Amino acid sequence: MPSNRKAVVAALALAGSLLAVAPAQADTKPTSAPTGDGAKSICKRLPKTQEHVAAALTRLNGDATVRGSVARLEQRVANAKSAGHTEIQTLLNDRLTHRKSLLPTLQTRQNDLKAVATWCATQAGAPAQGK
Repeated sequence: MPSNRKAVVAALALAGSLLAVAPAQADTKPTSAPTGDGAKSICKRLPKTQEHVAAALTRLNGDATVRGSVARLEQRVANAKSAGHTEIQTLLNDRLTHRKSLLPTLQTRQNDLKAVATWCATQAGAPAQGK
């Protein structure tokens, strides 16, 4: 009986929280179209964005001991194949295909960010950008 009571209380709490959120969402008004390109914000966030992209590339290009690397996932695919786990091999192979597709995208983004850093540095009053 106590477990049923807990389930009922949890369901009521969830329903109450959903009802409490609904009016707040109904009051939101559509925003207007952007009036600029957000260059100031982009320049401000640029160093952090460059760090994130560089870290992702370092991780993906790491060896088999680095979690999240292409090499580690390739090793896991090989291990699944040698163990005869066909379904696991298929799943991991699909993940490997996706992970490999991230490399050119991130490399392009890294080059784009270098060009943006150069542009940001030429703007009046802009702080010097590293990297």
